[in-house]
Amino acid sequence: MFIPIKKLNTNTMQPDYLQSARKQFEYYKMLGEKTFAQLTDEQLFWQYNTESNSIATIVKHLWGNMLSRWTDFLTTDGEKASRKREAEFDNDITDRAELMQKWNEGWQCLFTAIDSVNGDNIDTTIYIRNMGHTVTEAINRQLAHYPYHIGQIVFIGKMALNEQWASLSIPRGNSEVYNAGKFAKPKHKEHFTDEFLGGEKK
Repeated sequence: MFIPIKKLNTNTMQPDYLQSARKQFEYYKMLGEKTFAQLTDEQLFWQYNTESNSIATIVKHLWGNMLSRWTDFLTTDGEKASRKREAEFDNDITDRAELMQKWNEGWQCLFTAIDSVNGDNIDTTIYIRNMGHTVTEAINRQLAHYPYHIGQIVFIGKMALNEQWASLSIPRGNSEVYNAGKFAKPKHKEHFTDEFLGGEKK
């Protein structure tokens, strides 16, 4: 017997996806900022060894990538001719203020681009180095890339602070207590709420 496959309601899926992707980006932005807040200015520029990147260098790379990928997101290739990727790993950020300026500029470019996507342009083909992507694929590509580097930022913060690090997740040894509190509450329908913006995904 033939069983037809239920067609997805893309009109509903598109705004739900865009909202979910935006919240995920906001969450990882928050993790980076909670790490910055714990560190001294000197620690933002600390390198574990000569082959590793400092937090400042990672921020410069994210900034360069974000401006390239998200500027004119729907109309131009995501790898801009003006981008100097190799220079992103040769850090010349001088202080916390400049670091935060680049950090915020990159994220603002990203959020502006996502907010520009709607039902009329969701089917646009996005090119990155001449390779075609759907809008969803282009967003997912960066949603995989940026958390990779945010994880590096958090890990460097933990190494720099050692025992003075304030956990962004469930503190070690508290998992059972945390889970008991969660399961003591009634179920709710929200899949990803503002609760997650208080720290790492629990």
